[in-house]
Amino acid sequence: MKKLINDPTTVVSDALIGIEAAHPELRVDHEHNVIYRADAPVNGKVALISGGGSGHEPLHGGFVGLGMLDAACPGEVFTSPTPDQMHHATTRVDSGAGVLHIVKNYTGDVMNFEMAAEMAAEETGTKVESVMTNDDVAVEDSTYTAGRRGVGVTVLVEKICGAAAETGQDLAAVAALGRKVNGWGRSMGVALTSCTVPAAGKPTFELAETEMEIGIGIHGEPGRYREPLASASAIAERIVQPIVQDLPYRSGDAVLAFVNGMGGTPLIELYVVFAELKRILDGHGITIARSLVGPYITSLEMAGCSVTLLKLDDELTRLWDAPVDTPALRWGV
Repeated sequence: MKKLINDPTTVVSDALIGIEAAHPELRVDHEHNVIYRADAPVNGKVALISGGGSGHEPLHGGFVGLGMLDAACPGEVFTSPTPDQMHHATTRVDSGAGVLHIVKNYTGDVMNFEMAAEMAAEETGTKVESVMTNDDVAVEDSTYTAGRRGVGVTVLVEKICGAAAETGQDLAAVAALGRKVNGWGRSMGVALTSCTVPAAGKPTFELAETEMEIGIGIHGEPGRYREPLASASAIAERIVQPIVQDLPYRSGDAVLAFVNGMGGTPLIELYVVFAELKRILDGHGITIARSLVGPYITSLEMAGCSVTLLKLDDELTRLWDAPVDTPALRWGV
């Protein structure tokens, strides 16, 4: 195992020290492992919280700031944050307008966020709504889930709901918007290599040099099938066609196209995939109206990518374009 770490048991706490040093616009609670935007709670604004296992950076701490999250709760690597973490964050970002929990569909995340919401309601009367993301079309159930996994759409929900909250929309409206985004988005990914969790010290799964796993999960969960490594064109066909067919997307639709790197894939390769994605969508009469390319939901050093499509209307486009100022996403400010 070759990693830039001090000790496998302190990776998350050491990284939080670095995040705080690099981003003075954020506030880090090292006792509870919570990352806050420095001005939270923002008076009169619905607060957004998300969280999950570490190892997927910049998800979620990199999306804390103006126009996205008010707080993020990182768990240990590939491990859900605790109910106490999320309860602590929930009660401290609530300005009276309520709190939206954005939860990826993984069993531990769902259970712990539910417990945190119940604790906050009982202790302080905090109003909490939850939006669950389950956009991965690869498999119905996996190692970590009952139902589809939450992946790339999570970033889009955080951005679009964050923009709506900044305009003063109420909790019910922001939550409804998040469910709309989740309902209109679909994702699928591919892995070319495994990754190594620091505490484990060995690859999560074995994948030969000449193999790839189609439909992999962000924790290394198995996908639909394993097959010989192919060209970017063939890989794009394998993961994009199931996405287009699932919603289904139709000729004339405008979409936000998101090509995500899994942590070990150079940006040049992601742009090769994006070119193939556009070719496929052109063939379906689908227009790419907005795009996002880069490593935004990673799996440590895993090589591979995922594709997410979100069908757009005027409302979603306007909110996507709204100003955002976070460590990982920034425009319009």
